[in-house]
Amino acid sequence: MEPTPQTEPAHLAGRRPSETVASPADLGTRLEQTGYLADGALATIAWLAVRMGRPLLLEGEPGTGKTALAESLGRALDLPVLRLQCYEGIDASQALYDWDFPRQILHLRALEATRAAPAPGPPEARNSAAPGLPEAGLTTAPGSAGTDLAAVEDQLFTERFLLARPVLRALRDAPVVLLVDEIDRADDEFEAFLLEVLSTWQVSIPELGTVRAPTPPVVVLTSNRTRDLHDALKRRCLYHWIDHPGLERELQIVRRHLPHIPDLLAEQVVLACQRLREGHQPAGDLVKPPGVAETIDWARALLELGAVDLDVETAAATLGVAVKHRDDAERVRAALDRVLTR
Repeated sequence: MEPTPQTEPAHLAGRRPSETVASPADLGTRLEQTGYLADGALATIAWLAVRMGRPLLLEGEPGTGKTALAESLGRALDLPVLRLQCYEGIDASQALYDWDFPRQILHLRALEATRAAPAPGPPEARNSAAPGLPEAGLTTAPGSAGTDLAAVEDQLFTERFLLARPVLRALRDAPVVLLVDEIDRADDEFEAFLLEVLSTWQVSIPELGTVRAPTPPVVVLTSNRTRDLHDALKRRCLYHWIDHPGLERELQIVRRHLPHIPDLLAEQVVLACQRLREGHQPAGDLVKPPGVAETIDWARALLELGAVDLDVETAAATLGVAVKHRDDAERVRAALDRVLTR
């Protein structure tokens, strides 16, 4: 028996995601409306991925907005986002499906309790069976045990007890956005499994049959490049490297998220974070330089404190919002006066 795909949302019924966005500029505008500022190259490659039905592989340093793009893409296309967080040791069962063993056991126990219950009627009627014969009300038909066992097995492996994981849900519920986050943390075997799914848009469940995506999901894979991905997976995807934004674009991003921030404070925070990412800055190379998310968080924290200016004392007190490695924090704190110099 093949699982029945779920009905598409009313606003997308009969339409593929590629038919809902007219051009890269249109997608860029929609992303901007969600709060994500994509440059022309990123908006173009994302639009092509949607248009061509190809996965989009985003690589870059942590904190450059790779995951945020997938989430914003879902909002821009008005699609649900299903996230698969990769980690060392992840296997296909965590991505596809599992069986709800506790519920299956409870179901078996309920069946046992039901069959062990005596048939209704007076006690003398229930105990009137001849010695050595089963009590009335219990199954006695020849050959029924094998039939019952097969029926019970059929009941256990149905949709009722299936725990669908993100990849299976994406195939079954498409159109959706499937975010495969930090694929570089998974091993080669998982990467090969994912390549097969992305090539065929289908998976097989032995007990239920084949699940095919009625419409290919919009797939975004992210990588911090802790290891090189295999060429086969890269060839299947469209590719884009996301770098940290320049000063002006990062200012735009901060103002988009915090429209009431004073101009001076926004410029000071962005400039400080830009300098902390530079290898030749006063504190030297950082193990974990702040990303755009840390820039926004630092600016928001300063607003919460009522600050209108980023001085050395305030920066030192709030440094943990932006710098999250002990050695980095000590080096930056010792050089804050030079980092904050305009």
